[in-house]
Amino acid sequence: MVKVALISGSLRKESLSTKIAKSVGGLFPEGYETQFVEIGNLPLYNEDIDTQSNVPAEYTAFRNAIKESDAVLFVTPEYNRSITGALKNALDVGSRPYGQSSWNGKPAAVISQSIGNLSGFGANHHLRQSLVFLNMPTLQQPEAYLANSAQLFDENGKMNEDTTQFLQTFVNTFIDLIGRHQN
Repeated sequence: MVKVALISGSLRKESLSTKIAKSVGGLFPEGYETQFVEIGNLPLYNEDIDTQSNVPAEYTAFRNAIKESDAVLFVTPEYNRSITGALKNALDVGSRPYGQSSWNGKPAAVISQSIGNLSGFGANHHLRQSLVFLNMPTLQQPEAYLANSAQLFDENGKMNEDTTQFLQTFVNTFIDLIGRHQN
């Protein structure tokens, strides 16, 4: 079973990023297990509280969830032309302690979204910069920028067919990337 962690960069209860992540999680075929990994409970990263004798339980649980995953799918909104503070904090928590990054070598894919027309372009590219440093081979094509994301779902929370078809192609290509990087 290939395990794919789903991470939403948004903490909001009715988050469009979370809805998208969970919808995309359902597009993976048999043999793949997706797990939504929560980032909202992580204390801000502080090396003073992350010591061998005093690691916050939330840090340990998060790091273990990432370590147990074979790949990571990020879905993020754009805040001020970048990623959210919560997502940056999750990247920092997972990358520590130095030399023991939970992210190292895990294939990744990025979907950005916005309620406007820019589709989270800035967030997508800022996140990719961090993923390069974290040594995460990242899906290059197709790129996934979702504009007008509030209009992607019907009144029952179901994603529209055109977006679903596009994201199925995205997932299929991500599966190929994961396969190339499995041990």
